[in-house]
Amino acid sequence: MLHAYIERILKARVYDVALESPLTMAKGLSGRLDNRVLLKREDLQPVFSFKLRGAYNKLRHLPAAALERGVIAASAGNHAQGVSMGASHLGVPAVIVMPKTTPGIKVDAVRSWGAKAVLHGDSFDEAYQHAMMLREERGLTFLHPFDDPDVIAGQGTIGMEILRQHPDPPHAIFVPVGGGGLIAGVSAYVKSIHPEVKIIGVEPADAPTLHAALAANERVVLPEVGLFADGVAVRQIGEETFRIARETVDEVELVSADAICAAIKDIFDDTRGIAEPAGALAVAGLKQYVERTGVRGTSLIAIESGANINFDRLRHVAERAELGERREALFAVEIPERPGSFLAFCKALGKRQITEFNYRYADEHAAVVFVGVELGGGLAERQEMIERIEHKGFAVTDMSDNETAKLHIRFMVGGHAPGVSYERLVRFEFPERPGALLSFLSGLGRRWNISLFHYRNHGAAYGRVLMGIQVPEADDSEFTELLTGLGYPFWDETENPAYRLFAGIERGG
Repeated sequence: MLHAYIERILKARVYDVALESPLTMAKGLSGRLDNRVLLKREDLQPVFSFKLRGAYNKLRHLPAAALERGVIAASAGNHAQGVSMGASHLGVPAVIVMPKTTPGIKVDAVRSWGAKAVLHGDSFDEAYQHAMMLREERGLTFLHPFDDPDVIAGQGTIGMEILRQHPDPPHAIFVPVGGGGLIAGVSAYVKSIHPEVKIIGVEPADAPTLHAALAANERVVLPEVGLFADGVAVRQIGEETFRIARETVDEVELVSADAICAAIKDIFDDTRGIAEPAGALAVAGLKQYVERTGVRGTSLIAIESGANINFDRLRHVAERAELGERREALFAVEIPERPGSFLAFCKALGKRQITEFNYRYADEHAAVVFVGVELGGGLAERQEMIERIEHKGFAVTDMSDNETAKLHIRFMVGGHAPGVSYERLVRFEFPERPGALLSFLSGLGRRWNISLFHYRNHGAAYGRVLMGIQVPEADDSEFTELLTGLGYPFWDETENPAYRLFAGIERGG
C-alpha cells in the first residue's frame, strides 16, 4: 500500500506555489549534541508553513465544478493559509473556519489572501464541526487538513526532497504530529526507499494523538488537548494517516511546553529564524531522543514545520526557554531572620548569574527567599547547588519543576495572610479570548469568597489563574463539584510547597 503513495507523491502538484525548502545544518545544536543535526526549513515557504503543499495538491485534483462552487476548510491556522494562498492562485473562492484561539497573525494572513475567515470554537474540533455545517448549507467542497490522500501526498514531497538533499540515509527523521498528514506522507515515501531510516513522531505531552493511538492500537479521542502548540492541537489522529503511521512510524517522543520553548531558542540561535511552537516540536523531540538514547555521530533531521507565531507570545517563550533547557533552577530557601544571614546565603550561592531574587520579611525567626539561578550543567549542577546550600545550613526546596511556582508564585511573593481562614488554592487554565476571564469568574458564582487571585496571559494560548477561595471543610465536596462543572482543567494546589512557603495559611486557621 505504501508504494501507491510513491506515485502520488512523485506526481504531486506543489511547486506552482511552494518552494523546495533547504536542508540547513544547525551548527550549534550539532556541536552540543555530538550529532549532525539538520533542519528542513518549511518555515521558509511563502505562507511560512509546510501546509501549502498538501492544500494546493488537493486543490489541483478537484474537478472544475467543485472549484467553481468554492471550497471550505477548518484549520488552527497553517492549513488555512495554505488553502487561502492556493485558492487565490487558482481564483477559487474560499471560506476558512478557525478556532477563536488561533493567533491573530494567522487570521490576518488568511484574509490577506482573499479568503473569508470565520472564527468559531476553542479548538480545531469545534471549528471542524462548524465547517461541516457550513459545507452542507452552502454546497462547498471541504478540504481536510490532513486525512486525505492528496493532502498526504503533497506533504510527502518533503520526504522526497530530504532524500534528494541528503543522499546518504540519515539515522532518523523527526516529524511533528497533529492530525498526522505530514508524518504519513513523509514516512510513506522514506520507508519505501530506505526502510532502515527511523521515523520518529514528536507530539506535545498534552496532545499525544498518535502516541495514544499506537498504545491502544486504534484511534482514540483525547478528552482535551493543550493549546500552546496550536498547530498540532488535534484530539484525534486521522483515519488514513493512522493507517500509514502504524506501519511506518518507529516511535513517538512526547515533549513538554518548556522543551518546545527551549527548541524555539535553539532554532533562533542557529538560524536566526523564529519557529512557532508546533514548528519547533521536531527539534525538541530530537534533543530528547539524543538525551534518552545517547546516540552520537549520526545524521538527524528535524522538520521545522512553521513560523506563524504571534510576536507577543515570544515573551512566554523567552521566559520558559531557560527552564526547558534546564539552564535555570528555582529554589525556595529558608534563612534565619538575623543580621548577616542574607549575606551568608548570597555567599553560599557563589559567583553565579542570578536570574531572579524575591525576599520579604516574614517574622522575627525566619524568612523564605525565592531565587532563580542560571545553570550551565543541567540537572547535575542543580543537585550540586542544592547540596551546597544545605551544607551551609539553609533549608532548600527545589521549585524548578513546580508549575505553580513557575507560573504564579514567582510573580507574587509577598507574605502570608494570617487573617484568612479555610483557604483552598486552585490553579486553572482556560482558552484565551476576549471576555474569557469574565466568563470564567461568572461561572464561579458568589457562594465563596476569593482571598487570593493571580492571572497571567502574556502571549500564551490560554489564560492561567491561581486562586485562593475560602471554603469551609463542610463545603469541600460541593466546591469540587462546581469546579468540575466549569469544564476547565484545574489542579488543587492547597498542599503545594510553593504556596505553603510563600503565601499559604494553615487549613482551618
